[in-house]
Amino acid sequence: MPVVVTGAAGFIGYHVSAALLARGEQVIGLDNLSSYYDVKLKEARVARLAAEKAFTFIRKNIADRDLVETLAAFKGVRRIVHLAAQAGVRYSLQDPLAYVEANLTGHVQILEAARRLPAFEHLVYASSSSVYGANTKLPFSIDDPVDTPISLYAATKRSDELISYAYGHLFKIPQVGLRFFTVYGPWGRPDMALYIFTRAISRGEPIRLFNRGAMKRDFTYIDDIVQGVLAALDRPSQGNAAPCRIYNLGNHRAEPVPRLIQLIEETLGRKAEIVLDEMQPGDVHETFADISAAERDLGFHPRTSIDIGVPRFVEWFRAYHG
Repeated sequence: MPVVVTGAAGFIGYHVSAALLARGEQVIGLDNLSSYYDVKLKEARVARLAAEKAFTFIRKNIADRDLVETLAAFKGVRRIVHLAAQAGVRYSLQDPLAYVEANLTGHVQILEAARRLPAFEHLVYASSSSVYGANTKLPFSIDDPVDTPISLYAATKRSDELISYAYGHLFKIPQVGLRFFTVYGPWGRPDMALYIFTRAISRGEPIRLFNRGAMKRDFTYIDDIVQGVLAALDRPSQGNAAPCRIYNLGNHRAEPVPRLIQLIEETLGRKAEIVLDEMQPGDVHETFADISAAERDLGFHPRTSIDIGVPRFVEWFRAYHG
């Protein structure tokens, strides 16, 4: 039976689709190829997936009202991995309505499709570590309060979790929400720090370090994230009130951002020109995932440190950009 992956042209969506195809699944990939970042990169990802006969691509906005009919046309859809979203904390200050459309309306449309598909079994959707806001208790636990988001992006992701719970309670739709922590790796997003730093250092351009470099992130390699997504997909939620669960997917290590830069420098063989800057609105000082629940329930065990993952990304960057 086909698995629907929304955001299939995106970073995580591409890798999840590839992993599903590799294990013999049929994949229906949905993506609107938005211009938020380089469309050519998205097209290149889709082209690699389209080389597989079991992959079908549909260029579509998940917020479109006819999404339910589109998915219903594919017989036997029982599982959806919902990864499509308007990403980015800082961009939410520029175009808030893009987040309302993609992250709120789009999420409801996916839930509507799930409750109308006659054989539907399980929904896995992307949340974010951003929901923890300016939480100072470390590591971030799924039991921590998440009612004070400090960016619109975070607010939409927390809203998705609440909407999912309501649909789970009302319509008994099994769901797992995954709070991703700073995902990186080959075919990554150009708006992420690792991509921005690598591009600037390779060109001899300065890079800006916010909060004067005093920031830490739980950098999580894409292969580890994919393992967690597939494990969640294979374990439908259960529950009397609402069959909904939430997990952190992180590397369980808060790494200083300057260490990331050092690894890029070593791989490129070039020194970075660094400009120290102030904290940006919506940013947090540190992220650090408590993954004990995911370890217990999903068998999630991240294996890739930044010492291994960052050089892999830099080598991909060199190959992709020539």
